[in-house]
Amino acid sequence: MPATRHIERHFTSSDVVRDVVIGMSDGLTVPFALAAGLSGAVASSGIVVTAGLAEIAAGSIAMGLGGYLAAKSDADHYHAEQRREEQEVVEKPREEMKEVADILRQYGMSDEHIRPAVEAMSRNPKAWIDFMMRFELGLEKPEPQRARTSAAVIAGSYVVGGLVPLVPYMLIHTAATALTVSVVMTLVALAIFGWVKGQYTGARPLKSSIQTTITGGLAATAAFLIAKAIA
Repeated sequence: MPATRHIERHFTSSDVVRDVVIGMSDGLTVPFALAAGLSGAVASSGIVVTAGLAEIAAGSIAMGLGGYLAAKSDADHYHAEQRREEQEVVEKPREEMKEVADILRQYGMSDEHIRPAVEAMSRNPKAWIDFMMRFELGLEKPEPQRARTSAAVIAGSYVVGGLVPLVPYMLIHTAATALTVSVVMTLVALAIFGWVKGQYTGARPLKSSIQTTITGGLAATAAFLIAKAIA
């Protein structure tokens, strides 16, 4: 009888999803708050659209730059720690070997198996350093293009999310009427976004959808009240 091939499905793009969540969440809430706040002060949707597009442009650049700097900082930190580990492996090999043994012991490996494992690892400095980076420091090697990718994903997600609450103002000339449609569209977008996020991250889609809608709705409401008070 032929054996069924075992296939494990694991989600490996958590960084990209995180960037999408950051960009999309802010994109859906901040431009909505601005547009909603202006709706009470002006009658024409054109003014709201102009201000909203300006905010989306500025917000996407700021968010993208923030994502780039955060990812760049993570990469710089990783490489600095890597250089330190490389130096310690050369200058203090016995201490580093003891640290490897302690780590393996934490995973339940017996001393009789630890000794040959440590000796084998000491003969492969690259693997040794990679092991220490991951299991001693808890650091994963960053992707070479991670900073640029993060900036692009966050900025793009912000633009996509920001256009959702502005679409009604582009189609409806009266700001007050467009606001009602914008509220509905933003809530629906939050629900769909939460559902998709749950599908990709392995969480229950319905729960993720409800949580995202409530959280985003509260954030949008708070931002709207602040914008309304200022306007």
